[in-house]
Amino acid sequence: MIRIDSVTKRYPDGTVAVDRLSLEIPDRSITVLVGPSGCGKTTTLRMINRMVEPTEGTILLDGEDIQRQPVTSLRRSMGYVIQNAGLFQHRTIVDNIATVPRMLGWGKQKSRARAAELMERVGLDTALARRYPYQLSGGQQQRVGVARALAADPPVLLMDEPFSAVDPVVRKGLQEELLRIQEELGKTIVFVTHDIDEAIKLGTMVAVLREGGRLAQYAPPAELLSAPADSFVEDFLGADRGIRRLSFFPSAALELTTDAVVPADAGAERIAASDTPHLLVTDADGRPLGWADRREATAGDGIDTGRLLPHGRPFVPGTDSLRVALDCAVLSPTGWAVAVDATGRATGVVSQQTIAEAIRAAHTEHRGGVHGPSGATGPTGADARTDKTGVAP
Repeated sequence: MIRIDSVTKRYPDGTVAVDRLSLEIPDRSITVLVGPSGCGKTTTLRMINRMVEPTEGTILLDGEDIQRQPVTSLRRSMGYVIQNAGLFQHRTIVDNIATVPRMLGWGKQKSRARAAELMERVGLDTALARRYPYQLSGGQQQRVGVARALAADPPVLLMDEPFSAVDPVVRKGLQEELLRIQEELGKTIVFVTHDIDEAIKLGTMVAVLREGGRLAQYAPPAELLSAPADSFVEDFLGADRGIRRLSFFPSAALELTTDAVVPADAGAERIAASDTPHLLVTDADGRPLGWADRREATAGDGIDTGRLLPHGRPFVPGTDSLRVALDCAVLSPTGWAVAVDATGRATGVVSQQTIAEAIRAAHTEHRGGVHGPSGATGPTGADARTDKTGVAP
């Protein structure tokens, strides 16, 4: 565990970057520091590996004051990932990743074998091993940065806005990759971001900092969204925090309608059996093709696949959250969300009204204290992350 105890960082000109900050960062968790510019996020991170020395207070690593440890050995025991990866441009990818093992005295062959292993772990083709950083995309370079930080198998990983310089699609992929790696390795990760959505998605615990480096709230993501400590936290979370909170409610209990799902070659009797205004048309393998107007299909010679409306983005019950299901319904041209299984086959459809009823039921259940949103069983729930790392929020 990392314990930050009444830590202050004051510069010679009187500027206070961090003000009496106290945090307990659990082992095998992702703790996210988030807040506006100038709130001391990066300064706090750098004090953990003594790139910045605190003015007051103590930081303990597994009960030992880090000030009493040699700074070089402390830093080598911690992986460090920064924005734009910070790779050595004159070294190949494999040698970039092998940097710390080589510094620790590993042989070249062993270090490169470890680098190749980590390339696969972070989703990089080992064929890139002999290339140089400039020959890789931004997302690939960030993966190299993560691999390099993991090379010596450090128990602690410090990440300073590592994904902020890449486009949203790549960023989402990197976030998913980090969660996957954390599930496998169970590191103690301290992650800095200014993006509250990223903090909610990744964090086991989230520390919201105010300007001046003061702690505003420290809580699991679901608690943060349901009970912000004050108006500052509420404003920082944004007007759509209620929608974000739905990420912690599972979609597994949604009541799906299967009568509205029909194959493209369905006959008149099968079409007439549905009482929904639209029919989800599937191919021979059961995968959704689009929406057909039931009245037109009934009045005509069956379903005209050339006139189908887009079926929209589907969701996977039990895997995706109520937020995803609601988003799918809102974006659907019919107002109904399409449910599919892991293979992409349609398992039913669900209306916005049914999703709304599930949301109300989930809120009622939470208020009754039976299960909170952090008890969501889907992988987007906070407990889903803590179950993987063995740490309760």
